[in-house]
Amino acid sequence: MQYDPIKRSLGSVVSHAPWMRVLFYHLLDLLLLRSWHIKRALNRWSRLNAKASILDAGSGFGQYSYGLARLNGSYNILGVDVKDEQIADCNEFFSKINLSDRVHFEVQDLTKYKVDNAYDLVLSVDVMEHILEDEQVFRNFYASMREGGMLLISTPSDLGGSDSDEHDEDGAHGFIDEHVRDGYNINDIQEKLARAGFKNVNAKYSYGTSGHISWVLSMKWPITMLGISKAFFVVLPFYYVVFFPWCLLLNILDLYMSHRSGTGLIVEAYK
Repeated sequence: MQYDPIKRSLGSVVSHAPWMRVLFYHLLDLLLLRSWHIKRALNRWSRLNAKASILDAGSGFGQYSYGLARLNGSYNILGVDVKDEQIADCNEFFSKINLSDRVHFEVQDLTKYKVDNAYDLVLSVDVMEHILEDEQVFRNFYASMREGGMLLISTPSDLGGSDSDEHDEDGAHGFIDEHVRDGYNINDIQEKLARAGFKNVNAKYSYGTSGHISWVLSMKWPITMLGISKAFFVVLPFYYVVFFPWCLLLNILDLYMSHRSGTGLIVEAYK
């Protein structure tokens, strides 16, 4: 399934008014289990960093840049993405909500973007699975970070994180066919980061059994329905009334349990 057209449709709907965009961010934070894991890690990091320069590497809709800006008024954030329309959209939105003095967005290619010793935190959420030249990006991240800085990554694992067990007739991935790899092996990504220079690399599984069920209920089935017809926008509120409470419970279980395996990875690494 092509995921980008659905994201563009959602983006066009929520961009009509700033309050709709903020509401959309909050809904993503509730629905997306990776947001739970990322926010937990960022809250721990922020307690030790009163001021910081942050790179949101692959900023997308801008929800993590928004969350970081709200987390601490002393953080300066640059969000980068390869999609011109998303960058323009994010800059317009953050200007409307009076955060453009601390949050800015630029079109950049992560395989080429490097600014020496510039950032205390680099955040990369569901980005690396889209980039073939991942080790070059890791080297760029390392060079761009200040001593003691943290890199925080969320990415699918190779244990089904790209739903790679499902394929359509031409062999493309059954759910998401925009990934260049079927997720990372947990040891492989740690070794690649170590080769780039990172120290204290810690990777752990997310989306264990409970989290994977939550993802199927909260994301996979609704997105599949929207891929069939936009008419399902009308049905979605009723769908979530039924399934949302169960998804919250499953997310809580995934967040606080230790997983021997999972379809997602949360990785922390330091310079």
